[in-house]
Amino acid sequence: MTISKHFFAILCFGICATASLQAQEIAVLKYKGGGDWYANPTSLPNLISYCNLHINTKINPRPQTVEPDSPDIFQFPFIHMTGHGNVFFSENDIENLRNYLFSGGFLHIDDNYGLEPYLIKELKKLFPNKELVELPKTHPIFSTAFKFPEGLPKIHEHDGKRPQAFGIFDNERLVLLFTYETDLGNGWEDEEVHNDPLDVREKALKMGANIIKYVFEN
Repeated sequence: MTISKHFFAILCFGICATASLQAQEIAVLKYKGGGDWYANPTSLPNLISYCNLHINTKINPRPQTVEPDSPDIFQFPFIHMTGHGNVFFSENDIENLRNYLFSGGFLHIDDNYGLEPYLIKELKKLFPNKELVELPKTHPIFSTAFKFPEGLPKIHEHDGKRPQAFGIFDNERLVLLFTYETDLGNGWEDEEVHNDPLDVREKALKMGANIIKYVFEN
């Protein structure tokens, strides 16, 4: 990307982000590699409904789909990524994603079990000079709308590991959140998909609302 194109991308994000914050649009990341980026199809619509009802957002009820190398990504202040399998970011994907995140965008990655080993490899390409850092329980993302004094809640059991929230920061701004061993997206899905109890789904939706609120306000 030339300097002029990079400048255009930042300018576009500034204009589009302002409009997006008013319209409050969010999107799902359609990545390459063969992994099921489309997993949990009811999760984001349910989270959006919950946020619009409980934290006074006005998010478009239909989340969009965007590819990592698309200029359209700059229209969205919040991008969600999930899945179980392989992830691959091309050089164009890396450049565009990095520009997006460093220009004010945000990426939430929710491991739907099995994503982590593939994801870590690609994040090293995306951020060669940065490391995932576990967020402490005191981070404001755990209290911005609803209180989670113990940090990230456990929604689904897989390997018996504790839930962890990892972040990547740019000049102290959280640009990427990776939620691991929690499966928030499963908790956002329609009740009959996983037959989760109401209290479990409520925890997942409240934590999702915290993430949305934190991103929209920071």
